[in-house]
Parts: sequence; structure tokens; C-alpha cells
Amino acid sequence: MRILITGAAGFIGASLGLRLLARGDTVLGVDNLNDYYDVSLKQARLDRLTPHPAFRFAKLDIADRPALEHACKVFRPERVVNLAAQAGVRYSIENPYAYVQSNLVGFINVLECCRHGRVGHLVYASSSSVYGANRKLPFSVKDPVDHPVSLYAATKKANELMAHTYSHLYGLPTTGLRFFTVYGPWGRPDMALFLFTKKILAGEPIDVFNHGHHSRDFTYIDDIVEGVIRTLDRVPAPDPAYDPLHPDSATSSAPYRVYNIGNSHPVALSHYIEVLEACLGRKAQQNLLPLQPGDVPDTAADVTELTHDTGYRPDTTVETGIRRFVEWYRAYYGA
Repeated sequence: MRILITGAAGFIGASLGLRLLARGDTVLGVDNLNDYYDVSLKQARLDRLTPHPAFRFAKLDIADRPALEHACKVFRPERVVNLAAQAGVRYSIENPYAYVQSNLVGFINVLECCRHGRVGHLVYASSSSVYGANRKLPFSVKDPVDHPVSLYAATKKANELMAHTYSHLYGLPTTGLRFFTVYGPWGRPDMALFLFTKKILAGEPIDVFNHGHHSRDFTYIDDIVEGVIRTLDRVPAPDPAYDPLHPDSATSSAPYRVYNIGNSHPVALSHYIEVLEACLGRKAQQNLLPLQPGDVPDTAADVTELTHDTGYRPDTTVETGIRRFVEWYRAYYGA
């Protein structure tokens, strides 16, 4: 198939691109290569894709409607995976307009391109952050998500609502994936594992928020990519069991689905740090701090629906995943 990946230089986008190319798909990757974090790392991810004859790259911002429309018109994608977004919960408090441009303006541009290009299926990144102030664990896609605690979370919920509208009005099949704390080789430098590794190796203290009492559903990158591909290949249809008198937020009378995609085995942040210390052979100096604005204490994914519909079964432990990340980090940075 011809598959368009937005955010192709990102952590998930680049890993997904490699898997799709390996199975024989033709991939157009688009990315604006912004400087939210190290651009050289984004370029290094791209450099793993560009030698492949079935890969093309277009540097553009999905908020640039004419540029995106032109790329879609020339490439004529059969499937679209929208991973481009302004990421980061805490940064959304400092720079809200960046999130409106990328996550809202950019997403409507993607939807319009899919609609007019008669794309067969749009898969897009949502986030576990949509659960916001919810405290019932594990988080289920059947739970209401009406209390976001960051603008980032609000834009991701908005994406789900916008996608449903296009599924309803135009019959565009859409699948939203609520990602839970993705980690692994080639990861994002603004996330805990990357920050902790860098500081521990430098002998610097690490900032541990909520006094280390967090738990997170850490999900290894290969498990995430496997889930994305399984959903990409399963085009949603209207749910014949959908009851408008008792609506289910995860399904619809339109060709629309929302899934959690996580490891479904939450890990305490303190244990996560202990595993990292063992892999690095060094103890961390911990600077214990209160909960950050926009953060939540715990996340846990109920992946029942994704497992039922696609056979998704993540199997990478944090012990294995962190070891692989540390091996990559040492090799990449010569640390």
C-alpha cells in the first residue's frame, strides 16, 4: 500500500516507517523537523529510512494546508498515519499556541486531505493523557474523558471528536490510538528515561516528581509499532451493536474506533529507576519534587478491545526494554 506517515522523523513515526518498508509498503514521510528537541536526532532517524527505494520524504508542516494538500495529491495515499503533533504535557502550559497550530489546525488539514483523497483509513495518535483527572484504574476506552488537566490532553480529545465527525459525515474510517508512555531506543530526549540516563551518566541529580510515587504503563516501542500496524490493517466499520440510547465512546454507528495501546502492566517509577540504575551500573542522585502541573499520578491501560479486535499482546518487560535503550544510548552517544 501507499502509506503517508506524518511526524515521520519522530520516535514512533520513524520506527513505524521501517516496519512498513520492510513488509513492502511504499511510504511518504512528512515532518517539519522543528527544534522542540534535538533536530540531529530526528535527522538520524530519517537517515535510517531514506536509503530505502520505497521511501520518500517531504519537509513540511501539517499546519501548512497548501503544502500538505500538494503532497497528498501527488502521492495519493491509500492509508494515513497521523503522528505529527506538538508533544509534551508540561510544554503545553508554556506554549499553548504551538499545540493549537499542530494538533488542531494540522489535524483538520489531515482530515480534509483524507476526505478529498478518498483515503481508505486514517489512524491517528491520541494519548493516555485524555483520561486527565480520572482515577479509576485501569483506564478503559469506555470511560468518559471530560476532565483533561493539560491543553495537550484537550487537543488530543478534540482530535477524537473531530475524527468522529468526519467518520459520521463522510464515511472516513478513522482509528484513534491512546498511547501510554512509549519508551525505547531512538526515543525522545524530553522524556524521563532519556533525561535520567543522560544525568546519571554525567553524575548529575535527576528530578523525580511526585516524590517518586508515580506509576506508569511504560510501553516499549516495538510493541507500540506492532499495535499501530495491526490497527492500520483493520479498517473499522460501523458497530452493529452500537446503541444510541446507551452510547459507547469507543465505537459508533460510523466507521470509527478508539483504542488504548499500552503494556497493561503499570510499573512504579521507583522500580523503573532501579532497573535503569542496574543497567547503567550507577546509582542515581534523586531530587524529589512535588507533582507537576498537568501531570497525573498513575496510568494503566485496559487493552481489552485492542486485543479482542487485533490480537495485540505486548510482551516486552521494562527490564528488557530499558536494557535495550541503554545499549542504544551508549552506542549512539559513545557514552
